[in-house]
Amino acid sequence: MRQTDPRRAGHPESAAPEPSAPGGLLDALGVAAVVLDAKGRIALWSPSAEQLFGYSADEALGQAGSALLVDPQHAPLVKELFSQVLEGATWAGGFPVRVKDGSLRQIEFRNMRMLDEKKNVYALGIATDQTALRTVETDLALSMRLISQSPIGLAVLDTDLCYVLVNQALERINGLPAEKHLGRHVSDALPFLDVSAIENATQQVLATGAPLLDQYEVGRTPADPGQDHAWSVSYYRLEDTGGQVLGVAVSVIDVTERHSATVEMTRARKRLALIADAGVRIGTTLDLPHTARELAEVVVPDLADLAAVDILDDILSDRQAASVPVSDGGPAVFRALAVKTGYRTEASGAPDPAGKVARYDPDRLIAQVVNSGDPILVPRLDEETLRRVARDDDSAALLARAGAHSYLGVPLIARGQVIGTLSLLRARNQTPFDEDDRLLASELAARAAISIDNARLYRKERRTALMLQRSLLPGRPPRQPGLEIAYRYQPAGATHEVGGDWFDVLPLAGDKTALVVGDVMGSGITAAATMGQLRTATRTLARLDMPPETVLSHLDDVTAGLDQAFATCVYARYDPRTRQCLVSTAGHLPPAVVHPDGSAEYVDVPTGAPLGVGGVPFGTAELELPPGSRLVLYTDGLVETRDDPIDVRLTDLLRMLSGPRHSLERTCDLLLHSLRDPDGHDDTALLIAETQTH
Repeated sequence: MRQTDPRRAGHPESAAPEPSAPGGLLDALGVAAVVLDAKGRIALWSPSAEQLFGYSADEALGQAGSALLVDPQHAPLVKELFSQVLEGATWAGGFPVRVKDGSLRQIEFRNMRMLDEKKNVYALGIATDQTALRTVETDLALSMRLISQSPIGLAVLDTDLCYVLVNQALERINGLPAEKHLGRHVSDALPFLDVSAIENATQQVLATGAPLLDQYEVGRTPADPGQDHAWSVSYYRLEDTGGQVLGVAVSVIDVTERHSATVEMTRARKRLALIADAGVRIGTTLDLPHTARELAEVVVPDLADLAAVDILDDILSDRQAASVPVSDGGPAVFRALAVKTGYRTEASGAPDPAGKVARYDPDRLIAQVVNSGDPILVPRLDEETLRRVARDDDSAALLARAGAHSYLGVPLIARGQVIGTLSLLRARNQTPFDEDDRLLASELAARAAISIDNARLYRKERRTALMLQRSLLPGRPPRQPGLEIAYRYQPAGATHEVGGDWFDVLPLAGDKTALVVGDVMGSGITAAATMGQLRTATRTLARLDMPPETVLSHLDDVTAGLDQAFATCVYARYDPRTRQCLVSTAGHLPPAVVHPDGSAEYVDVPTGAPLGVGGVPFGTAELELPPGSRLVLYTDGLVETRDDPIDVRLTDLLRMLSGPRHSLERTCDLLLHSLRDPDGHDDTALLIAETQTH
């Protein structure tokens, strides 16, 4: 640790004397001065001596020092020490002194001989309370040791913002030895950092006295010039015991790892938010160009400055079999669907305009994306690669003038088939695309591709796609009062066996929620269409807030009116205010309840007849679900297999629900992974609701 006199740091040696206000260290110690003549009589008595010993000057002057201040048992020793001092020796140490009130007080002395102009000999005693002195010495030693050995960078600046003290840790952090700090203004010592922020913070602390804590600074120092570091900097005003401002103490902690983790966490949150946003915004309609625009609008500007969505023209016109991927390495013909930029730029004219059909040779990156089925990432575009990105030389020139410097192309893959590409460019955003961006873009493209392909199928067979649209499952349910909800839906593995499983979460009046899971008997388009009709009817009936058994009775009538349609269904209505849950089933497997203590059981509810049978009344079970309870609704695809009895499978489900408690999302995944038939012969719908404090 190195330091300079704070009152002289940054000032020339010829500076004028500066008076100090009362309250400094000497005043805090109460240093007293006493002068004895050669006969041991008190010749001089300072005001501090009166405070220390209790005697006024009138009471002390002329008195024999040993008689006034020394206990008789110590008199011989004092006389011997006094003689040694008069002969020129100095003596320092602690000595018990009898003060005016008669008590003994341990005093620290510094004694030395003095001569006047006539060569008369005197003894000068400098004294202070030993306890106070030891306290100051201990505090000072501790402070200096902490400062010198602390892993935290520490510095003291005077009121002119010049360094008067730095420790070794700060030398390492700044990459500068102490002599490059001491006496220098912060702007001269640290020109490589944001000095204005440091000066503003220091001046604020000097002016107000209020500390500034955990101020983030990011930059580079000579200690590691090739990498940004982050520091947590705190500022404290320093004052002496009299309140005089001495300067500012600064602590510096390297928090680069924490800062990097925070930055990465922020990026991760943004990526998750973008994925969630895509789930809400993409696929709101079955209009193909509109769905493509939704994808482009989601990725711009958060992921890219320019986005283009193109679909293979053969796929769009159905000239290529859906089961054959594009992988022959030849040219590719695309129809442009959407172009989006984050700001006004001439680069918007570089991609093919929406609706245009364009042919790309195998050397073009967009063709390579669909031929390989893999993303292509070019962090830094050179002139040659830019020409392979653009549709022609003129477009390459537009992109170059706009500052395009990084490219990312990802395939749109739906149902195992490459159907097009998502092309991304960065220009104004100077950060090149990286591996995290590739993963994010691939996730977004995978989600969007299904929506785009659904829209493509809609264009191919309007009537069939309309039936499928009515059977689409709900998106993420809205957050309901007093409930946390997780769900899963997995279609059957074989296309011809698409069934009619569905689930729904419906808000009702008075903060109540309806939870519905159903399964239309049969498979194929007819079952899917029937499911869509029943789900619509269920949503309509639920708005009337009728008891579950009444809802099922009306659904039974609706189903009976359909052409040879039958379905099972479980309908639950939960009221968070009373924690009451009413459950009715129509030929459906019983729902399970997981209690807060982890035990699980099936709800004892009358099974009822499937919807469509007609004329069979439905019963209702009433149960209380305290906070932490879980209600598990599912279709038979979760537990039924071709080989195992259903009773065994239901027991397995209860066993898993009674096991270690996981998050709802994790529980859904575990149940599907452990229980669902690997062949995926049937659709599976799973809905779990956990009650919370309302």
